[in-house]
Amino acid sequence: MSKEQTGPSESLVQDLLAERRDLKVAVERLKLELADAQVSGGAPDPRTRELTGLKEEVERLRYQLASARAEITQLREERDHLQGGIERALDQLTAEP
Repeated sequence: MSKEQTGPSESLVQDLLAERRDLKVAVERLKLELADAQVSGGAPDPRTRELTGLKEEVERLRYQLASARAEITQLREERDHLQGGIERALDQLTAEP
């Protein structure tokens, strides 16, 4: 039997070594991120705060829009009521001899 049949192929070994290097790099990156998070006092990600602020702004604008729509509906009803009164008054003025 030859050595090639019993041992792992060289490409497999190279692949495993490359994966090991990648994992070591990933571990070091995570350690640095953890250290940064601890230094910043565990403050939340600024993007999270920004997203929360945007959600609050959207809710505020939705409320404003709903209020404006309700006011428009009320003003239209009032306009229609006044327009009907004006039409009745004109009819009475034109009907009198």
